[in-house]
Amino acid sequence: MAYRSSRSSRWERLALRAGSVSGRGQVGASRREASLALGQWLASSGIPPQQLYRVLPGVAEAFRRGFARSSRQSVPAPLLPPLAGRASVIVSACNEAGSIPMVLRELKRLPFHEIIVVENGSHDHTFAAARAFEGVTVIHTPERLGHDVARAVGAKMSTGDIVLFMDGDMPVPAEKLSSFLVAADRGVDVALNDIMPLLPSFGRQDEVTRCKAFLNRMLGRDELEANSLTAVPHAMTRQALDSIGYENLSVPPMAQTLAIRRGLRIEAVHTVDVLSVNRKRRTNRGKDNPVAKLIIGDHIEALGEMMKDLGPRLQWGQVSRTELALRRNSL
Repeated sequence: MAYRSSRSSRWERLALRAGSVSGRGQVGASRREASLALGQWLASSGIPPQQLYRVLPGVAEAFRRGFARSSRQSVPAPLLPPLAGRASVIVSACNEAGSIPMVLRELKRLPFHEIIVVENGSHDHTFAAARAFEGVTVIHTPERLGHDVARAVGAKMSTGDIVLFMDGDMPVPAEKLSSFLVAADRGVDVALNDIMPLLPSFGRQDEVTRCKAFLNRMLGRDELEANSLTAVPHAMTRQALDSIGYENLSVPPMAQTLAIRRGLRIEAVHTVDVLSVNRKRRTNRGKDNPVAKLIIGDHIEALGEMMKDLGPRLQWGQVSRTELALRRNSL
């Protein structure tokens, strides 16, 4: 799966030049040396932290091209700044024999400590397709667990300092996934997929999207908008997983609520379009489909639990209907 930056930015132009300088005289340099050079340049590049994760895929590719050109070496993509911690990835899969090889090929391009596929309830050859990849651990259950429970099982089995979560039906370029790993490695406890650029205005949003935004707003995190642990890819630190509790990962809105309540650092770090490529199934199509009802029910459960601690108005206190409307319409 080829990755292409949408357009050249100032940071990419600077990265291209920096890669060219770093690659001079690097006879026999490998991707590892180029990645180390990228990490050193990023440390002094001046890219604001809030922008780094968004521009990283394009910047890393530009640096690689410059490095390869001046060193006259073939440097495979992607470059990834060295991670301080070990990274694991959990892939939930059910009847994904057609797509799981593409997902795993992209993941194998990144330096994961471990790749865990939780294959559950499949009636096709998903298990065999995943087992065909060397170094991939496959957890098999004959019953259908669902994506959320499968992720919780995989996270409990993982051993990395950073855990990335994926679904088996959505191949994502390795370059884009690197943003979530770097964000979690640099102190973001919960690195979310920023789906806001993919969504319509408030008046055209569906009930599920509005529930996600409502939960964040009620918990005092308006800036997260509709970004949520219900969307992959996302990454979490081991400390975040221990704080939230692995069993709570099976209800993503509950996990997000606990992360907010416990003061974890939560950021929407990069945009991966999983909406247009989301596999259409009988259960997730049409108004009031079963998947939508499940997600809405999970949000109601999370809100209900928090009301027991914070009261029925949660973080909002005594807010007038006028102010509620102003905040809603500002989205």
